[in-house]
Amino acid sequence: MSMFLVGLDTTIVNVSLPAIGSGLDVGTRGLEWTVDAYTLVLASLLITSGALADRFGRRRVFRVGLAVFGAASLLCAIAPSVGVLVAARAMQGIGASMLSPVALAIVVNAMPDPRERARAIGVWASVFGLSMAVGPVVGGALIAGWGWRSVFWINGPIIVAALVLTAVFVPESRAPRARRLDLPGQALLTVVIGVSVGVLIEGPHRGWASPPVLVAYALVAASAAGFVWVESRRSEPLIDLALFRRPAFSGAVLGAAAVFTALNTTLLLSTFYLQQTRGFDPLHAGVATLPMAFGATVCAPWSGRLTGRLGPQPPLLWAGGFTTAGGLFLVGVDETTSMFWLAAAYLLIGIGFGFANTPLTNTAVGGLPPDRAGVAGAVTSTARQFGSALGIAIAGGLVAGTGPDGLPDAARPGWILVAACGLSLFLVARVSQPKQSTRSPAAPAAR
Repeated sequence: MSMFLVGLDTTIVNVSLPAIGSGLDVGTRGLEWTVDAYTLVLASLLITSGALADRFGRRRVFRVGLAVFGAASLLCAIAPSVGVLVAARAMQGIGASMLSPVALAIVVNAMPDPRERARAIGVWASVFGLSMAVGPVVGGALIAGWGWRSVFWINGPIIVAALVLTAVFVPESRAPRARRLDLPGQALLTVVIGVSVGVLIEGPHRGWASPPVLVAYALVAASAAGFVWVESRRSEPLIDLALFRRPAFSGAVLGAAAVFTALNTTLLLSTFYLQQTRGFDPLHAGVATLPMAFGATVCAPWSGRLTGRLGPQPPLLWAGGFTTAGGLFLVGVDETTSMFWLAAAYLLIGIGFGFANTPLTNTAVGGLPPDRAGVAGAVTSTARQFGSALGIAIAGGLVAGTGPDGLPDAARPGWILVAACGLSLFLVARVSQPKQSTRSPAAPAAR
């Protein structure tokens, strides 16, 4: 339910962006912040929220997250201006940060068998694909019937259902030994993520060499260096930097960021292309992207079974190939591209996304003791959300100020980026496969 809620919010808001822009009289830059205020806060707080859940109880923090997300959705629905909407979206990010890492920690700790865990993560990931299928279509129908504010009201019934199910089925649990909160590390991580994405959003408008942007470059560099220095000296850091010495873990983090950069670049560019260049209403634009959701929903559980049986490398190779092909299919899109061609491209990207998520998550947490698996899962979740914010910022910067006729040409570097993200998964696949033991087999015992 929590994965469905977070995924639904992502896709349903994306398809409603043009309607929000018209309703609140805001341009592309404001719309970027409407999306990224949510993802930035979510990315920044995931690890700390996971630590809070370990300390104070996973069910308790999970329920608080649902309540905060619901209250923020209400504020989004009644927002009178884009400033209030952006602030409410940031509040949604706070609530969402208490959902995903707790759910993943439950899956990892409840299922110690690697094959069973891989299959479970595949099902868990497929729910995001289901939300991708439901979000654009439901969002389009809601906008057509009741306006863009209705896409936030829809969260209410889901949150109520999740609260009831949590009370009935989820027992309270805590980590055997709760980790200390790392407030200096949290503050520095927030600055690094927030300012990095803020530069990408504001840079095209202010100028890449303008004094404010130059100051932001220096702030990012200083904060990143400070974060590494602080984390390397704490006994219980926010992010255990030693994890990055494992090539498989570093590759999984890189792959998670790349996959969600590609996904969110595709979602935003497709939203503007279909609704502005092709003149689709939100409902028909949502229907047009259904092949992407179909591919993700079908292939995620399949990827879980493959990962459990063959390891992460084969599904990651499939993911890289399909994502790269989908991005290349869209490089030449113009005002007259056939819907069959678009559907094929969206299907390829959806298949790539479906195959990627499970092996990346399983690689990050596999081979680690349960007390470190939660942190590893939170780090990869942070990478996903950073990739989401990065994709939105880059895509928005490409099409900002562009008219409907010029949008296909302006979006072309974005589709090249999607293909490049797919190619990066081949490198991730190379380092993700567990090394085979080099010990010679033991001699048979004498009878």
